[in-house]
Amino acid sequence: MPTSHRIRVVDAFTDRPFAGNPAGVLLLDAFPAHTWLQNVAIELNHAETAFAHPLPEGGDADWALRWFTPATEVDLCGHATLAMAHVLHSTGAASGPIRFATRSGVLTATAHADGTLTLDFPTAPLTEIGVPAGIAEDLGAEPLRAYDTGPHCGDLLVELADEKTVRALTPDHKALVRHSKRGIIATALAEEPSLGYDFVSRGFFPRVGIDEDPVTGSAHTALAPFWAERLGRTKLTGLQASARTGLVHTELQGDRTLLTGRAVTVIEGELLA
Repeated sequence: MPTSHRIRVVDAFTDRPFAGNPAGVLLLDAFPAHTWLQNVAIELNHAETAFAHPLPEGGDADWALRWFTPATEVDLCGHATLAMAHVLHSTGAASGPIRFATRSGVLTATAHADGTLTLDFPTAPLTEIGVPAGIAEDLGAEPLRAYDTGPHCGDLLVELADEKTVRALTPDHKALVRHSKRGIIATALAEEPSLGYDFVSRGFFPRVGIDEDPVTGSAHTALAPFWAERLGRTKLTGLQASARTGLVHTELQGDRTLLTGRAVTVIEGELLA
């Protein structure tokens, strides 16, 4: 079990450094004050910092897990969960499937022989809504359709005309905060599926202090059912087309969505505070 504040930065949903989405990872003996956790997240200044501590044996979960952006604690985060599972397995702190107790229920992470990790997350319930007034101007493109993604994500999912439109977005981040509880997910069908992905997306979350998230695992719990219905397949691959980019392999299993990806540790050091 962790005996010191060893801190790591892990790039998630990628197999190489300086791509995917970086997350701070810190293993603790117990959660200290909320303010301390938030200050560490501010200090690291990544999209998310994940904190975990071991739980007593025999319960529903093995580790307690929390996620913080530089601005606030959040209910669900995919890439930082993947990063945490990567650290637990690579350091020998855990083996086999890991059950995390979180604000979104028990989430499971499973490591595979090929080095990938699979997260078992709740599927986001999609409810089609009218395209919000002003979203086209604030986002920089006219959505074809818009969907509420439910309480776990709290995002607005919008379908755009094509991949080129998604990649070219230059939104007004401050204006986007008025359109959803958490953020905006923009998506379109891949122009060339032969390149290894079925759909593209970008995620903007200024309400929680992240103008654009490099790769958003939790968003794919909404993207998976959205595209599975349209493409007629439960197994799909999404490319998040941020500057860093990252791949998320999804498998829709009813009210659960499996998210598979890779992760690599890029920084390891001692937290002295």
